[in-house]
Amino acid sequence: MSVEKPGRAGRAEGGPGSVRRRPLPELDSVGELVEPVLVAAFEGWNDAGEAAGTVVEHLMTAWDADELLTLEPDDYYDFQVARPRTTVVNGEHSGITWPTTRISIARPAGGGRDVVLVSGSEPNMRWRGFAGDLLAVARELGVRRVVLLGALLADVPHTRPVPISGVSSPKHLLSTLHLEPAGYDGPTGIVGVLHDTFASAGIETVSLWAAVPHYVAQPPSPKATLALLRGVEDVLDVTVPLGDLIEEARAWEHGVDELASEDEDIAGYVRSLEEAKDAAELPEATGEAIAREFERYLKRRGRG
Repeated sequence: MSVEKPGRAGRAEGGPGSVRRRPLPELDSVGELVEPVLVAAFEGWNDAGEAAGTVVEHLMTAWDADELLTLEPDDYYDFQVARPRTTVVNGEHSGITWPTTRISIARPAGGGRDVVLVSGSEPNMRWRGFAGDLLAVARELGVRRVVLLGALLADVPHTRPVPISGVSSPKHLLSTLHLEPAGYDGPTGIVGVLHDTFASAGIETVSLWAAVPHYVAQPPSPKATLALLRGVEDVLDVTVPLGDLIEEARAWEHGVDELASEDEDIAGYVRSLEEAKDAAELPEATGEAIAREFERYLKRRGRG
């Protein structure tokens, strides 16, 4: 296991032909977790507008998560691509921050289960080894379900609810969670590799993907982050403190409105996207769909 933890040094010898790696740290000090679910997101190709990575950051803060361990960066990152950061203050060097993947434990109040949070940059190499490391940690912690988060650029208007599509193993989870099934055939990132790894190991796995308007791709994208957070609420059956996200999402949409109004071509393009979106979703604009969303809101906010 390729991990880094204070107080543990040295490398373990593997079998014939194996790669020398750090051993899995003892996790007995964590104690037995309650029906743990793993939630993960990665910076980079899988994360348009940094919408998914911000979800995990928000959860870490909202639930006061404790860092458990980090994966050894030398095994998975090309430092000429994912460069470490240095900090110099008033002429004094104060350290190097290496790209890595952090694993933390959160115990949401009243949630009834513990959450393992995984965040970091998408690794540059040895993806199968990386996925195997995370699978080993998940098994050691007794993870029952995995939720992977991603965001992609799409032809969607910023003025409409952010579409969230899902991939699940087993497939019936999509209907249980009222998720729109995703369709895709092409190159994948670490989220796709991890989904395959966990699902092949027999762990329930759900991937949630937010569609970010391609014409406002620069981060942050609080409206997409908020949509993914609500998806996480449904999958985990917990209520997440949203903080300022609702106001930030409204301010973001208002700001894009103003920018679009200054350019007639962009404004016309947004209108065409709105018309296409509304026409495609007209059959879904039923009383049943509206009632389901309202019920979800009341349940999550403690009014149901």
